[in-house]
Amino acid sequence: MELNTNAKTNNSGALSTLVTVFFFWGFIAAGNSVFIPYCKHHFSLDQFQSQLIDFAFYLAYYVGALVLYAIASLFGKDVVARWGYRNSIVYGLLFSALGALVMILAVNANSFPGMLMGLFAVALGFSLQQTAANPFAALLGPAETGAHRITLGGGINSFGTAIGPIVVGLALFGTTKATTGEQISELVKTLGLSNVTILYTCVGALFLLAAGLFYFSKKLPAGKYESHANSSPKALAALMIMTVLLIAIFVPVFRSYLGLQPGEKASQEVEMDRMKWLFGGLIIIVGTLLISLALARRNGSGWGAMRYPQLVLGMLAIFTYVGVEVTIGSNLGELLKQPLFGGYSSAQIAPFASMYWGSLMIGRWTGSIKIFEPTVSVRNVLIFVVPLVAFAVVIGVNAIAQNDPAPLYWYVVCIPIQGIAFLAGQDKPAKTLLIFSLLGIICMLVGILTTGQVATYAFLSGGLFCSIMWPAIFVLAIAGLGKFTSQGSAFLIMMILGGSIIPPIQGKLADIAAIGIHNSYWVAVFCFGYLALFAISVKGILRRQGIDYDSTIGEGH
Repeated sequence: MELNTNAKTNNSGALSTLVTVFFFWGFIAAGNSVFIPYCKHHFSLDQFQSQLIDFAFYLAYYVGALVLYAIASLFGKDVVARWGYRNSIVYGLLFSALGALVMILAVNANSFPGMLMGLFAVALGFSLQQTAANPFAALLGPAETGAHRITLGGGINSFGTAIGPIVVGLALFGTTKATTGEQISELVKTLGLSNVTILYTCVGALFLLAAGLFYFSKKLPAGKYESHANSSPKALAALMIMTVLLIAIFVPVFRSYLGLQPGEKASQEVEMDRMKWLFGGLIIIVGTLLISLALARRNGSGWGAMRYPQLVLGMLAIFTYVGVEVTIGSNLGELLKQPLFGGYSSAQIAPFASMYWGSLMIGRWTGSIKIFEPTVSVRNVLIFVVPLVAFAVVIGVNAIAQNDPAPLYWYVVCIPIQGIAFLAGQDKPAKTLLIFSLLGIICMLVGILTTGQVATYAFLSGGLFCSIMWPAIFVLAIAGLGKFTSQGSAFLIMMILGGSIIPPIQGKLADIAAIGIHNSYWVAVFCFGYLALFAISVKGILRRQGIDYDSTIGEGH
């Protein structure tokens, strides 16, 4: 590896270059929230059809990571390893630029399927970038701060998420003010395609500029290592079987939705059948991974990284984490429309959605403090000061967007709880993950058992406790994988698929009158429950492999 973990200055410069791609991921993904209402009104789609934008976007992560792994397994060459982390990011940026070009062509052809293809291509590039960037960040310095470097990247990602909708809204509509469906519809009627073309021309140009920055940067090492990939035919077969089964389940479901006439709704019986198919997809994913783990424990030959239980259980953890993070936010708008939660209109919900995603930024900014190596006393102060600064940034973003942030002011009382959790976690990934998972469970239960502002703040707090889960799960899942680290990283990226599976399940449960949107948040409780279970079990799994992660790597300073 061309990594100098002792050269702190050089690595700091390299890290500052690396985190720019984290910003892109958040910026573009958040921009989807602008294109969803645009496409819904412009192409006369129903709500589910408009959600195909997010489905196509997150599905690309799974497909991209699966293709990279399949190539490595079939040809014995790890593509990311052979190219190196830096070049892999460059190629990913170039592919995303190609996706931007497809978007431009599709918009000018007035083609919704073409736009989905463009977003899919952009996200495919992101998949390659993320497969390389996360382990690169973890390895770009001392092991004990690996999770904190990934958290810093996540903080930059969340900043992109916070400002992305504002910038995209200004570019497309000339306003950042929250609007009702009728106002959006009117804006779409007057929106020139040239605005969209100009936007994606600029986005594509930024991708190309970033690719050049990475390619010519002297601060960023190539990150190349042994490119030979040991064959893992059993793991490949398991994932391919899972993919085929998922296609068999979801293609008929989406075909039936696309077959509806504008404004037409499916019957209740058909909707119930679709919910069963969604649960079937969940069972296929969980079952495939657990069966694979059981078979690999009997005979590890041919399973590659999946012979390691921390990796397989970590795949389920990433799947669950991404799912719960997305589902809390995706269903929040419908919850807040209910009379017991304020009866807010569509125009009034924007600040709450902003604060939920801003809560992830609050946690990630706090989690990255250690990278700057403050003294213990300074760090203990910053753990409570930095979140307040981040909170002020979110409030300021809403002010710029002309949203009324007044209902969110008292949310500030929830933020110190996160600071206490960070101190209790002692910078130990497993312990921190357990504490944050338990707090996530408590917040969801408070939200389910109460109503009004208390419940709203409880659900918003889910963002605070999701914030550091990605890096904590990631470093625990790849610990001890050695030569299978890159393969394990690809497996973990695949599990971003959770963002496409879990939210629709909660949405379908909410459609059942006996459950409703409020009680549908039990889905989030079960998700946090698994994450707590993973945090408990992975510590023992690693210890049995001679890796005492909390004492040797997670030790506080």
